[in-house]
Amino acid sequence: MFNQEELALLARQLSALEASFSLLPEYKENEALAPMEAVLSELSSRMADNYPYFHPFYLGQMLKPPHPIARLAYSLCLYINPNNHALDGGRATSAMEKEAVAEIARMFGWSEHLGHLTSGGTFANLEALWIAKMLRPGTTVAASELAHYTHERISQVLGMGFEKIPCDAAGRMDIVELEARLQQGNIGTLVVTLGTTAAGTLDPLDAILALKRKYHFRIHVDAAYGGYFSLCEGLSVASRSAFEAMAQADSIVVDPHKHGMQPYGCGCVLFKDPGVGIHYKHDSPYTYFSSDELHLGEISLECSRAGASAGALWATQKLLPLVAGGTFAAALQCSRDAAMSLFQWLEEEADCVTVLEPALDIVLWFVAGASAQASSALSQRVFDKAAEMNLHLALARVPKKLLRDKIAPDSAFWDAESVLCLRVCLMKPAHIAWLPQIKTHLRVAMNEAVRTPAEKA
Repeated sequence: MFNQEELALLARQLSALEASFSLLPEYKENEALAPMEAVLSELSSRMADNYPYFHPFYLGQMLKPPHPIARLAYSLCLYINPNNHALDGGRATSAMEKEAVAEIARMFGWSEHLGHLTSGGTFANLEALWIAKMLRPGTTVAASELAHYTHERISQVLGMGFEKIPCDAAGRMDIVELEARLQQGNIGTLVVTLGTTAAGTLDPLDAILALKRKYHFRIHVDAAYGGYFSLCEGLSVASRSAFEAMAQADSIVVDPHKHGMQPYGCGCVLFKDPGVGIHYKHDSPYTYFSSDELHLGEISLECSRAGASAGALWATQKLLPLVAGGTFAAALQCSRDAAMSLFQWLEEEADCVTVLEPALDIVLWFVAGASAQASSALSQRVFDKAAEMNLHLALARVPKKLLRDKIAPDSAFWDAESVLCLRVCLMKPAHIAWLPQIKTHLRVAMNEAVRTPAEKA
C-alpha cells in the first residue's frame, strides 16, 4: 500500500545533507529511540482511524495525496526545519520558493508578478482581499453564490462589505445579474471562481473582463481548486476561454496542496502588479538584517512559514514541470478524463440524474426518486452503502436552479428547494484505471439503496 522503499532514498539524501555540515564540531541528538517507538506505535494505531485518502476508492472530499517526491523533499527539509519568513531562517528554501512561485505565475501567463506561498488557500485569499481593501477602501466585495464561503468570512474579518451574485443553470456567475448589480455601483473587487468546491464550475472570466472595462472593478481569481487545469487539453470552449483570460486578472490564488500534489498546507497568492508590495512594507531590523535581498516576510502577512513546503514544491516542479503536454499535465488530464467517463456512464444509467457536465473532475448526481426529498434519502443510503464497501463518496445539497434543464422548476418532483446529491472528486491519476471497479461498486450501492425501504417494510 505504501512504498517503503522511499525511505531508503530519503536515508541516502539525508546522509548527503549531513555531510554538507561536516566542518561543524561533532554533535548528535541523544534521544532514546525506544520510548519514541512506543509513542509512534500508538500514533500509527490512531492514524488508522482515517478514511483511506491515498486510495483510489476514496473519491469524497478534495484530498489528494502528495507526490512521493513531495513527501521525501518535505521530510528531508524538516531535518533543517527552515522558516521562510526571513533569509536568516531559510536561505535555500526562500530561493526555492521564489523559483517555484515564478513557475506558477508563468503557468498563468505572468512573466512579472509579486507572490509567495501561504499556509493554505484561506490565507492566500485573505491577502488578496486585504490588498483589494488597501487599493479600493470603502468598496464592496462580490462573488458568485457558489464561491467558497471563506470570501464572505474574510470580508467580515477585513471590515469589507460582501454580496453574492446569483449563478446561472450551469453553476457559473450570472453575467446579467452581475451587470445589474454593477450598475448600482460600489463593487470594488469581484471574486471570480475557477473551480467551485461544490461542483467544479468556472465563472465566465472572459465575459467578466468586458464588464471590468466598463465598470472598473478589480478581479481576484480564486483558482485554489481549478487553477492547474489551465494546462489541460480537451476542456470545453467556455472553460478554455476562462483559463486563457487569467493573465488579465489583478490577483490569483491557487492551492499546490490540492492538484499541485503537495502536503498540507501550501497555498499561493499572486499579484499582477509588483507595486502592491508597498502595502506590506514594515520595519523589522532584527529580522531582515542579513541580506539586502527581498525577504519573503516583507511581502507576506504571515510570519513563520514552513520552508519545507517550498522545498517540496520546488522538488515536485523540478521533476514535473508545469507545462502543457508534460507529465504533470498528463496526470491531471487523467482526472478530467475519469470524470467525463463516469459522467457519461451515469448519463446512461436509467435511474440516475446527473447535475452538470463536469468542467473539471467533479461529478454530481442522484438516484431518481418520486420527489426531491425521496431522492435525497436515496443519496444518503447510497453514500452509506458505498462506505460499507470501502468506497467513500461525498454529499452535496444542490439547488433546483442547477437542475432546471433536467427537471422543470414547477415539476411536482420539487417538494423541497434543493436535492441532496452524491459528489465525487476524481483527483487521483489512478482513478481512470480504477473506474471499472468504482462503477461496479456504485451500481451495487445504488441497487441496494433502492431496495432498502422495501426490505425494511
